Formats: sequence, structure tokens, C-alpha cells
Amino acid sequence: MKIYLVGGAVRDTLLKQTVVDKDYVVVGSSIEEMLAQGYQQVGKDFPVFLHPKTQQEYALARTERKTGKGYQGFSCDANKDVSLADDLLRRDLTINAIAQESDGTLHDPYHGIDDIHAKVLRHVSDAFIEDPLRVLRVARFAARFHHLGFTIAAETLQLMTDIANSGELDHLTPERVWQECDKALSSQSPQIFFDVLKQSQALAVLFPEIDALFGVPQPEKWHPEIDTGIHTLMVLEQTSLLSDNKAVRFAALVHDLGKALTPKQDWPKHYGHGQKGLSAIKALCQRIRVPNEYRDLALLVSDQHQNIHNAFELRAETIVKLFDKGDFWRKPQRLTELLLCCHGDLRGRTGFEKVPYPQAEYLQHCYQLASNVDVQSIIAAGYQGSQIKGQLQLKRTEVINNYKIQHIECN
Repeated sequence: MKIYLVGGAVRDTLLKQTVVDKDYVVVGSSIEEMLAQGYQQVGKDFPVFLHPKTQQEYALARTERKTGKGYQGFSCDANKDVSLADDLLRRDLTINAIAQESDGTLHDPYHGIDDIHAKVLRHVSDAFIEDPLRVLRVARFAARFHHLGFTIAAETLQLMTDIANSGELDHLTPERVWQECDKALSSQSPQIFFDVLKQSQALAVLFPEIDALFGVPQPEKWHPEIDTGIHTLMVLEQTSLLSDNKAVRFAALVHDLGKALTPKQDWPKHYGHGQKGLSAIKALCQRIRVPNEYRDLALLVSDQHQNIHNAFELRAETIVKLFDKGDFWRKPQRLTELLLCCHGDLRGRTGFEKVPYPQAEYLQHCYQLASNVDVQSIIAAGYQGSQIKGQLQLKRTEVINNYKIQHIECN
């Protein structure tokens, strides 16, 4: 039997990227032989094993045949006669279909190295269309390698579009859709993931709430880009430059879903869109199993981003109520996350990409002043029960109001 390093480890080495996981393919062996050598079988549908010492994954070379719907509808053949080229042929992209021997010798039957040099994401064979998950995977690779200059081959994008129009995407599990989305959110250019899904017509199938934003106009005075869908991707891009927190990036992505619910007769204005979007965010998060942490921040951002933008006009008591509603007294990081999203929202407009966001510093200072109010002194003054909370709010409002007056005088 022969063992080859395959997939991402080979690709990332050639791209001079950090190698995280190493996967191996075993040619000319069998399940019985692998077990006899101490490997632990972990794959039920596919012959995948863990090395007895390193715990790295080793899979028998295999071919696949489409037998049903979705990405799980395959039968697998892993007999000893399956060659390395046969195994690599079933992979998604040419850059992922390169194998390496222990001495460094590369096997590249489908010209993945050429595509690495050309910075092209290209499918290996027409069997690409049999697995709907590949639409998401290619979109994710496009987001991951966008900063290196990679683009998707036109013929591959066409196959992705064919899959989107075939109904196969409906057979993807919510968990797998979210898994790919979550990985894309950790990439350097997550907005490209959703842009590619839009180009391939998959966005309307998998993320209809986001797709519905495209074609919805906004006031040109505040949004020179006009289109809400374009604005949304710009906001995600700008927020990602400010933070690598995936929950923050997700909240930025969905902060304007309510604009798709504005009646057309009201366009290009979108009164109350933050509150209108709450139901759409909940529906999206429930459908694809978004973690509660992401969902809760997204709801907060949608609900409050207009207030944050108008921070200097807010009354002191309104600011205290905002802090109460966000539960910032117990979760101060939530305020920071909210402000990052709002800064990204401001910058996610044509011509506004470098503007500062003084509202963030202002509200952080308000929060610090309010947090420093001494509860014990209120208790010592004889207040009890609900009176304590009332006095605490009054004092917090007072210190913020004093700062607000000073801020106005200084500006």
C-alpha cells in the first residue's frame, strides 16, 4: 500500500499558507488491513481511519457514484484497485486534487498547480454537479483566497448555478449550511462568500432574507451605493476589517433585513426597519441553526443601530435605557460588539470607508461613567427594594447628562 498527503495541506503548502490539518489517502489497502495495523475506523459511510499514534485522518482511496438526492446520496467503492488518480478525480477543485508522497514528490493529474499559479478555482470534473454542498464550499474558498487574487472559473460558476436551479440545495441539512457559513465568516473576505452565492443564484435558495435586499433602494444622500444588498456586503466587508469576531460579522450581515420588508410605496426611506427586521433575523437563525450568541447580538444590532448612530441626540435617560435593554451592566462586551457593527454600518457606504465613528467613544465614556455609580452608597442612604434600582437609574442618568452637557459645550 502507498500513503499520500492530500487536499488542503498540499494546497496550503504550495500557497505558502499555514497548514492546520493533514489528511492522507491510502492506495492499495483494505479496511481489514487498516484495522490490523491499529487504525481506528471512524467513517460509517466512507472508509476513514484515525492513525493509532497521531490521530490524523487516513482514508482509503475511493470512487463515488450518485445514488440519491443531496450531498449524502452516494455509494462508495474503496477496493484495492482504486488508483490515486481515481480518488483525486472525485474531489471538488483542482487545487484540492494534488497529492504528495513522503519524499515530497507531487502528483497533479488535473493541473491544480497550474490553477494555483493562475489563481483560479476550477472544478475537477463534471461530477462536481452531483454534490450540492460544493456550491457552498467553492464560495467559501473564494472568500478565503480572495485576498490572494483567486477567482472562480466561469465554467465552474455555471455548474454552481445549475446546481442552484436544480433543487439539490434543498437537500442540504441546516447544520451543514451553517457550518459552511460560519467558516466563511472567519475568512479574510466573508462578503465574497455571499457575493458568490448571489452570482450563482444560490443566495435566494439558502439565504432568501439576504437575497431580498438586492434591488431595494436607499436614499442616495446617505447611501451613494443605493442598493441595500450592495450596502449589506459593504458593511460586512468593513466590519470584518474592524473585528474578527464571527458573531459581530454575522450581526453586521443581517442588520438591515427589515429594509426588504418596507412597502415599495415608501422607498427609498425605511422607517422602523431595525424593528421590522427582528422577525426575519429570528426566522433565518432558527432555520439554519445559528448559535444563540450570534442571534442575540444580531437582534440587538438590528433593534438599536439607528439609536447608536443618533447617540449625540439621545437624552441621558434614553442612553441608560439602551444600556439596560442590552444588559450591558452584566455583559459589557456586548456594547463593544454593538458599536463595532455600527461603525461598520457607517463605513459600508460608497465614499465613507475611512470615516471615524465618534459615537462609539462617546457611548463608551457614558457607559464607564454610569458603571462607576456606587450602588452601596445608595443602599447606605436607606433605599430598599425597587427604590435602589430607581435611584441607580437616576444617578446614572445624572452623570451621563452632566457629561452630555460638557460634550456639547466642548463641541
